[in-house]
Amino acid sequence: MTDQVEELERPAENTSSGDDYVDLTPEYAREILDALGDDDVSRAEELISELHFADIADLLGWASSSQRAKLVDLIRPDFDPELLTELDDELREEVISLLGTEAVAEAISELDSDDVVEVVEYLEEEDQKELLGALSDIERARVEEALSYPEYTAGRIMQRELVAIPDYWSVGQTIDFLRSAKNLPDDFYDIIVVDPRYSPVGIVPLSRAIRTNRPVLIRDVMDTENMRTVVVTEEQENVAHLFRQRDLISAPVVDDTGRLVGVITVDDVVDVIDEEYEEDMMRLAGVGEEDDLSSAIFDTTRSRFTWLLVNLFTAIAASMVISVFEGTIQQLVALAVLMPIVASMGGNAGTQTLTVAVRAIATRELTSTNAWRVIRKEVAVCGLNGLAFAVLTGAVTWFWFDDGLLGAVIGAAMIINLLFAGLFGALIPLGLERAGIDPAVSSSVFLTTITDVVGFFAFLGLAATFLL
Repeated sequence: MTDQVEELERPAENTSSGDDYVDLTPEYAREILDALGDDDVSRAEELISELHFADIADLLGWASSSQRAKLVDLIRPDFDPELLTELDDELREEVISLLGTEAVAEAISELDSDDVVEVVEYLEEEDQKELLGALSDIERARVEEALSYPEYTAGRIMQRELVAIPDYWSVGQTIDFLRSAKNLPDDFYDIIVVDPRYSPVGIVPLSRAIRTNRPVLIRDVMDTENMRTVVVTEEQENVAHLFRQRDLISAPVVDDTGRLVGVITVDDVVDVIDEEYEEDMMRLAGVGEEDDLSSAIFDTTRSRFTWLLVNLFTAIAASMVISVFEGTIQQLVALAVLMPIVASMGGNAGTQTLTVAVRAIATRELTSTNAWRVIRKEVAVCGLNGLAFAVLTGAVTWFWFDDGLLGAVIGAAMIINLLFAGLFGALIPLGLERAGIDPAVSSSVFLTTITDVVGFFAFLGLAATFLL
């Protein structure tokens, strides 16, 4: 009976992909880590052997440093180098150190060039040289060329392994080539058609090539309208936008002369989209890109200190506004109780607008073309919410302090602050973006300052005018 219960509690095998892997759940991870804690190596090995390399990467991220060292020892005999591509930079460096650069160098020769670049690009120069030294001359040259391009560009994420054929080949010749070629990429979706200068002139999806009769010339079935080339120095964020906008599966990458040098596939773009999203989310919170759960305590503290310091000065600015009305607050203590409500509501409403605006700028839904329409909409939305919450807050204040005029004052202040929150929640990121500054970096600091200052000034100023 016990065995049956244990079998029911075990995670179901992931049969949707056709692989005999087990899904990693928190319970399954705990079972592995408990086995490590009990020094039950055989049990831990058995459990880990059923996991996909991506799940093992997640498990390494969940583990403590001591547990991580034991896990690395367990996976060492059957180490899959693709696991390294699933780790964040700091964790990857730690795992490479635990495995040993010699073992990793031997393993990464199995990876595609874009994955090798991802593994080695942030390593120390000495470790980088050792890893690259294990590659063949051709593979090493490809990786070194990629590392010569600026970070976050198409050249860093493109894959050098590709399928390119001349336009005068027939479909039959192409299929025969694909069957006999030795150095094809493990996965590819489109065949790139090139001219004598090795410049892309079209693409042929594999599905179309398979369905077409052998005598037909490639030039007669290639797609020229939907092919989009990417320059090697193009920012990866722009590449992701192109893929999302055009629903691309792959895109040829060319150098400044238009010569084909690589290809970007949709799996690379998914990683870029995830990276850009994470970067914007972290910056909105005033947290550095390198700040993650596996970062050292001192590094995390240092990355967060700067924006906390800026927030300190903005808080002092808001406090100075309050000090101007010190006499007013002393005469009516209820103001001290109520004024955080106005500032807080303005800050929250402004953050809603700010988040929508930053996301829209990142996805290019918000540009100078439709900026004023969006600003008017956000101001109207915040104004309507301000009116609704003015009535609600005013009624509560009237009931709480038995003062209808005080309720009217806080209601008016609420409307004023939410209108400013909507206006500046859209204007600040637009202004920063036009100035060439990433709007995700510092928008929230400016917005919080404005909503605090306007909220306190409106509420205390109206109170001084009408209540005293």
